[in-house]
Amino acid sequence: MASEEASLRALENLMTEFFHDCTTNERKREIEELLDNFAQQIGAWRLCLYFLSSTGNDYVMMYSLTVFENLINKMWLGVPSQDKMEIRSCLPKLLLAHHKTLPYFIRNKLCKVIVDIGRQDWPMFYHDFFTNILQLIQSPVTTPLGLIMLKTTSEELACPREDLSVARKEELRKLLLDQVQAVLGLLTGILETVWDKHSVTAATPPPSPTSGESGDLLSNLLQSPSSAKLLNQPIPILDAESEYICSLALECLAHLFSWIPLSASITPSLLTTIFHFARFGCDIRARKMASVNGSSQNCVLGQERGRLGVLAMSCINELMSKNCVPMEFEEYLLRMFQQTFYLLQKITKDNNAHTVKSRLEELDESYIEKFTDFLRLFVSVHLRRIESYSQFPVVEFLTLLFKYTFHQPTHEGYFSCLDIWTLFLDYLTSKIKSRLGDKEAVLNRYEDALVLLLTEVLNRIQFRYNQAQLEELDDETLDDDQQTEWQRYLRQSLEVVAKVMELLPTHAFSTLVTRLLEGNEETSVFPAHVAWFPVLQDNLEVYLGLQQFIVTSGSGHRLNITAENDCRRLHCSLRDLSSLLQAVGRLAEYFIGDVFAARFSDALTVVERLVKVTLYGSQIKLYNIETAVPSVLKPDLIDVHAQSLAALQAYSHWLAQYCSEAHRQNTQQFVTLISTTMDAVTPLISTKVQDKLLLSACHLLVSLATTVRPVFLISIPAVQKVFNRITDASAQRLVDKAQVLVCRALSNILLLPWPNLPENEQQWPVRSINHANLISALSRDYRNLKPNAVAPQRKMPLDDTKVIIHQTLSVLEDIVENISGESTKSRQICYQSLQESVQVSLALFPAFIHQSDVTDEMLSFFLTLFRGLRVQMGVPFTEQIIQTFLNMFTREQLAESILHEGSTGCRVVEKFLKILQVVVQEPGQVFKPFLPSIIALCMEQVYPIIAERPSPDVKAELFELLFRTLHHNWRYFFKSTVLASVQRGIAEEQMENEPQFSAIMQAFGQSFLQPDIHLFKQNLFYLETLNTKQKLYHKKIFRTTMLFQFVNVLLQVLVHKSHDLLQEEIGIAIYNMASVDFDGFFAAFLPEFLTSCDGVDANQKNVLGRNFKMDRPLGLCTCLLGPSWNSSRGTSPFHPSPPDTRQNETFLPHPRGVPALPPALEQPARSPTSMCRPTQGSCWSKLCSFLVYLICDMHHGPALVHPERAQAGQRPALLQTLQ
Repeated sequence: MASEEASLRALENLMTEFFHDCTTNERKREIEELLDNFAQQIGAWRLCLYFLSSTGNDYVMMYSLTVFENLINKMWLGVPSQDKMEIRSCLPKLLLAHHKTLPYFIRNKLCKVIVDIGRQDWPMFYHDFFTNILQLIQSPVTTPLGLIMLKTTSEELACPREDLSVARKEELRKLLLDQVQAVLGLLTGILETVWDKHSVTAATPPPSPTSGESGDLLSNLLQSPSSAKLLNQPIPILDAESEYICSLALECLAHLFSWIPLSASITPSLLTTIFHFARFGCDIRARKMASVNGSSQNCVLGQERGRLGVLAMSCINELMSKNCVPMEFEEYLLRMFQQTFYLLQKITKDNNAHTVKSRLEELDESYIEKFTDFLRLFVSVHLRRIESYSQFPVVEFLTLLFKYTFHQPTHEGYFSCLDIWTLFLDYLTSKIKSRLGDKEAVLNRYEDALVLLLTEVLNRIQFRYNQAQLEELDDETLDDDQQTEWQRYLRQSLEVVAKVMELLPTHAFSTLVTRLLEGNEETSVFPAHVAWFPVLQDNLEVYLGLQQFIVTSGSGHRLNITAENDCRRLHCSLRDLSSLLQAVGRLAEYFIGDVFAARFSDALTVVERLVKVTLYGSQIKLYNIETAVPSVLKPDLIDVHAQSLAALQAYSHWLAQYCSEAHRQNTQQFVTLISTTMDAVTPLISTKVQDKLLLSACHLLVSLATTVRPVFLISIPAVQKVFNRITDASAQRLVDKAQVLVCRALSNILLLPWPNLPENEQQWPVRSINHANLISALSRDYRNLKPNAVAPQRKMPLDDTKVIIHQTLSVLEDIVENISGESTKSRQICYQSLQESVQVSLALFPAFIHQSDVTDEMLSFFLTLFRGLRVQMGVPFTEQIIQTFLNMFTREQLAESILHEGSTGCRVVEKFLKILQVVVQEPGQVFKPFLPSIIALCMEQVYPIIAERPSPDVKAELFELLFRTLHHNWRYFFKSTVLASVQRGIAEEQMENEPQFSAIMQAFGQSFLQPDIHLFKQNLFYLETLNTKQKLYHKKIFRTTMLFQFVNVLLQVLVHKSHDLLQEEIGIAIYNMASVDFDGFFAAFLPEFLTSCDGVDANQKNVLGRNFKMDRPLGLCTCLLGPSWNSSRGTSPFHPSPPDTRQNETFLPHPRGVPALPPALEQPARSPTSMCRPTQGSCWSKLCSFLVYLICDMHHGPALVHPERAQAGQRPALLQTLQ
C-alpha cells in the first residue's frame, strides 16, 4: 500500500510538473517517455485502478484512463482472462460509486473505457454489458448515467473505428439492432413520463384573442382533430433534473436514428412525444417568463428549454435524412410532416402581439437552423413521395415556406431558405420535363406561388423595398469564393429569379419584356403587382433624366442634385437599377436556341434599350461627373454603366444568332445595333476611365469580336478608332488586363472566320496584311530589343527592358492561346504575323537566362506556341528552339533556378519540362532524335537536384515528362516485331536503351519512399497505366530485376501506414505486379519479405509464410474474400462484398490440423444489399491488408508474442489460431 501511495504521489507530481507553465519542452518529452514506459508495463493497469479510486487530480485520472484505453484497444488479446474479469468488474463499480462526484469529462471518459471493453468482449465474455446499461436507465437514481452509457455505446459500437474487423463490426451492429426495440421503448417511457408528470401540474391559460391556432390551415395539415388538440396543449414547465434527463434521452435518440433503419420500432407514440418536445423550441412564452423573472437560474432554464427543442428537431432530421423509406413507414412519415408543419404554422402565425419576424428573432438561432434543415430535407428527399398524398396540401405548405423565408432574421437564414426554393424549382423543372403532357396542369397548380416568389425575391434585392437590410450587407470583404456578401446575396436571388422565369409560360415573357421596355399597360396574365419590369422602367427614367441636372462648372461637369434626401433617393434608385440590369442579363439564355424566333421581338427590344442606356452613359460621361456625395453617387453611376455593358454582353449569343439571320435577310437593323454598341464602347477604352468600367467595355468588345463576328465589324469607324489608338506608339497604354483584352478582340476580328460565308469570301489576304500590321505595331519596342542581345553597348536600363518584355509577351501569348483551337488558316496567319517576334524571343532567351522572372514569361510564351502553333512553326525552327533550351539549361543553371531562386525559379524549370512534354508526345519520327538528350537532362541533371528535396516543386512535372516519354515512345525501349506480336510468348521483345529505362524505373521506385501523397498517387497511376497499355510488369527486365523491389516498397508503405488513403490503389498495384509470377511471389518474395519484418520472431514468420501458400494461382481463383480479410480498413467503398456464392472455397485454405479461424476472422454472412462482385485487385488489396494486419498485430500484446500465455476460455489469439 505504501508503495502504491508513493507511486500515486510521484505521478501527481509529474503531471503537475508537465502542465506547469515553466516546464520546458525537453522536460515534457522526458516525462512523456516515463509515462509511456510505465503504460507499456504488464500489470500497470492495477496501479491505475488504485490511482483512479484514490486521487482527486484530474490529470492523473485522465492519464490512468488513457492507460486502460490503450490496454483495451491495443493489447486486450494478450491480457490473461482473470485480469480481464477483474477489469470488467472493477471499472463499472468505480463508475457507479463516483459518477456523481467525478468531473463530467472524467466520467464520460470512464464510460467510454467500459464501452471499449464491451466493444471487444460483448456478448461472449461480457454477457451482461448491455443488460447493465438498461438496468441503469430503468433505475431513477442512475437514469442519467445509463443514458450517457447508452449514447456512448451507440457511438462506439454502431459506428466503430477502423481497428475492428468487418465481421466484428457487423456482429456488433446485429447485436445492437436486436436491442433497438427495448431501447426505444425505454426512451419513449422516460420522455412520456416526464411530459405527463409536468403536464398534470401545468396551469391551463385563459382564452386569449390569439389562442385560435387551429384554423383552416391547421385543419388541412392535421386531418385528425385529436392530433391538433394534442399539439395545442400548453407546454409544461420542467425542473432542471427533468430537462437534463430529457436532453440526454433526445441525444440518444438522435444518434440511434442516425444508424437504425426505419421500422415499426419507431412507434407513433415515440414520434408524437418527440414533436411535443420540438415545441419547446418555438415556445416564446416560456423564454420570456424566464427572462422576466430575472434570475440567472431562470435564464439558464429558458436556454435549456430551447435546447430541448433543438435536440428534438435533430431527432426528426435524422429520420428525415433517410431516403430509403419502407412502404409501411410512409404513413408515419406523413404524420411527421403534418406535425412538423403544425410547428411551422405556429412559428409563422401573425397576430397582434408578434409579427412573424419578431417571433423568429426571439427563437433560438440553433432551432431555426434545425428547422431550416428539416425543410431542406423535406423538399430534396421526400417531396416527390408526399406530393401525391391528397391529405398533404403542398400549396399551403409553400405558403408557409414563403412566410418563413421572407421573415428570416439573418442573412444566412435567408440564403438557406433560397437554397430550399432552388431545390423545389429544380424538382418542378425535372418533373415537367419527365411529364411534358401534364406541363400545363403542373404549372397551373404552382403558378401563383411562383409568381409570388418571383415578385418577393425581386423586391428583396431593391433598396426601394428593402433598404434597411441591404445596407447591412458587406460589399467590400471577399469570401472564399471571391465574392462579397452583397454579391452573394444578389447572385443567389437572381438564380431563383432565373429558375422561376424558366418555368413561366412563353406568353409571360412577352408581357413582362414589353412592359420592361415600353412601360405600356397591356393586359398581363399575372396580377398587376407581379410586373416587376415597370420598376426597372422607373429607375431607367431616373437615370436617363439625369442629363437635365448636369451643369458646367469651372472644373468640368457637375450633377446639380445636392439635397440630402434627393441624393439618398438617387443612390437607392441607381443601386436598384444596377441590380435589375443584372437580372435582365441573367435572363438572356431564355431568348436563344429553339425559342429565338418566338421571342425575337421581346429580345430585340431588350437589347435596343440596353444599347440606348450604354450609349447614353458614354456620351454624357456620367462616370466623370462631379457629385455632391462623390464617395457614394460616383461609384453608383459607374456601377450602373458597367452593369448595362455586362447585361448587353450577356446577349452576345442572341446577337450571334441574330447575325446568322441578318446575313440571310441583309437587314440594316442589325448593322445599326452593332454600330451603336461600338459607339458606346469606344469612348470607354481610355486611360481616363475607371478600371471597372474600362474592363466591362473591353469584355463586351471581346464578345462582339469572338462570339458575334459580324463581317462589317472591322469597317465600323468606332472599331477603326480603337485600332488606331492601340497601334499608336504615342498613345498611353491601358492597364495590363484591359490592353490584353482589347488586343485579343482586334486580333480575333482579323483572324476568326466569319460565320455563314464560304472560304473564298473570307478576304484572308487583306485580313492577313492587317493582322501583320497590328502585331508589328504591338511588338515594335520588343523587336527593337534584338540588337541589344548582340550589341551590349546599346543596352537600355534592365527594368525598362523587363517592362517591355512583360507587356509584349502577355499580349502575344493571349492572342496565341485564344487562336489555338481555331481553323488552320487562322493559325497560319497568326504565326506569320508573330514569326519575327518569336525569333526575337529565341535570340533574347540566352541573354536573360539568369533573370528568372523574364525567363518565366518567355517560357510561358513558348509553351503556348508549342501547344497552339507547333505545326505552323515548322520542324527546323522547332528543333532550333528545343536545342537552344537544352543547351541553356545546364545542370548548374537548373540548380541555380531550383535551389536559389525560390518559387519563380522552380516555375521556370516546370514550364521547360512542360514544353518537353509536348515534344515527346509528338507522333512520328521528327523529334525522336531529341529523346536521348531529354532523358539525359531529366535523369542526369534535373533528378539529382530534386530527388532528396522534401519540397514537391518540379517533381510532378518531371515524372509526368518521364511517363509521357515512356508512354508515347515505347518502341524507343522495346523493339516489337511482327513475328513477336503474332507469336506472343515465343520470343521476348528486343530491349534497347536499357540503362535509361532502368534509371527511369529507379526514379519511380524512389518516389514511393517519399512522404508526398500526391506524387505517390500520380506515379502509381502512371505505372498502372503503362502496365495496362504496354504490359510493363510483364517485360523481362522489369520482371527479373525490378518487380519484387516495387512490391516490397509498396508493402512496406502499407506496413508503416504512411499512405493509408491510397491503400486500395496500392493493393491493386501489388496484385497486378505479383500476378505476373505467383510462384515466385509465394516461394521467394514472401519469405524474404517476412524475414525483413521487425518485431516478429522466427517461429511467427514461419507460421505466416506457411499459411500464405496458395493451392492454385490467384488468376484462376474466383473465390471471394469476405470483408473480414480487410481487417485493418473495412470493406472498400469501391468494391462492396458480394453474396457468398462459393461456400466451400477459401482464399487461404487451412493446413491439415490447423483449427478454423475464430469468429472475428471467419467469413461473415454477406449483406443482401452488396451485389457488386469485387475485382481480383480488390481481393488482393484485402489480402495485403490482412498480411499487414498480422505483422502489425505482432506488437499488440503478450498473447501474440507468446501464444502459450493465452488463457483457456478466451477467444483464441491470432497467432494461436494460425498455429
